[in-house]
Amino acid sequence: MKKLIILPAIVLVVAAAGVVSLPSPIDSVAVNASRPLDFAGVLAPNDMLQSTQITKLPAGKAGGEDIAKDKLGCLYTGTLDGSILRKCPYNSWETLTNTGGRPLGLHFDSEQNLIIADAEKGLLSMSPTAQISVLADHYNNEKLGVVDDVDIGADGTIYFSDASNRYALKDIVLDILDGRPSGRLFAFNPQNKSLTLLADGFAFANGVAVSADQSYVLINETFTYQISKVWLTGPKAGQKEILLDKLPGLPDGIARAADGTYWVAMYGLRPKLVDKFHANPWVKNQLAKLPKSLAPVPKPYGLILQINAQGEILQSLHDQAAVAIGEVTSVQPEDDGLYLGTLHMDRIGKWAF
Repeated sequence: MKKLIILPAIVLVVAAAGVVSLPSPIDSVAVNASRPLDFAGVLAPNDMLQSTQITKLPAGKAGGEDIAKDKLGCLYTGTLDGSILRKCPYNSWETLTNTGGRPLGLHFDSEQNLIIADAEKGLLSMSPTAQISVLADHYNNEKLGVVDDVDIGADGTIYFSDASNRYALKDIVLDILDGRPSGRLFAFNPQNKSLTLLADGFAFANGVAVSADQSYVLINETFTYQISKVWLTGPKAGQKEILLDKLPGLPDGIARAADGTYWVAMYGLRPKLVDKFHANPWVKNQLAKLPKSLAPVPKPYGLILQINAQGEILQSLHDQAAVAIGEVTSVQPEDDGLYLGTLHMDRIGKWAF
């Protein structure tokens, strides 16, 4: 009954906006959203993340999506305006360079080059002297879509995600409404500069993490609320399978800890409006016509999960009102705690063990 009430309301809103007769920017397909896991047991709500230690970004800077730590203990992050920032112990933030795009995932290679997944510029490398070079920005003579996250294998291979091959980062809402997965997982060989497509068909390919034994890569599929595995070696090499699904929120970044477990950043809870109408392409096509200010964005909520290699959830840390931190996009485990990045906030955080 509630669904029957809401549907006409959405249609009325669209009609009132005078856009029903206008062409939609998408031609969506029906999607059956999974039923989310209950917030019970290890997922029971708490406010453990409210003890997160906050480090404010410089004035006017926001959106430290990911965090990387160098051998000297300095922290690096990339912000909404394209800046790469560094903060060393007992010093203030400094701006090292600007990619001219939107830096998202960060990871240091063995030579202390900062490898950057930039949503607009592609896969980049920043030298220790802050010189930017492009590692990959095209595949099969076509520009990469939304380069999102990055991890590096023991042999130096750079694994990175291309979240969407259909929509730019600014049109992320259209991508989730569309319902056609176009995300990809790539491997870049820094020795011969070759780029290999490992797997495709991901529903917004996001966080990337290589297993401890280098036999597979985990990749978060944000819009289907699941974590998938792509095998690199063995009889299943090249195959992908679901490791964990029915997540109660939007999985973003993922990183492997020293003990072999993984930490998963949850950007927010599921957008209930999208789930409700995912099976109705016509309604989604109408929703896509609305101004971005009316987009179905979930309320800020802080949530990270720890899972094991079998896909079992070990614990969850919440900040239900996003008092300290919300919109968590990355969790970087270090010896002194978990470093947390966000998509839009003016801070990064550290949750101490």
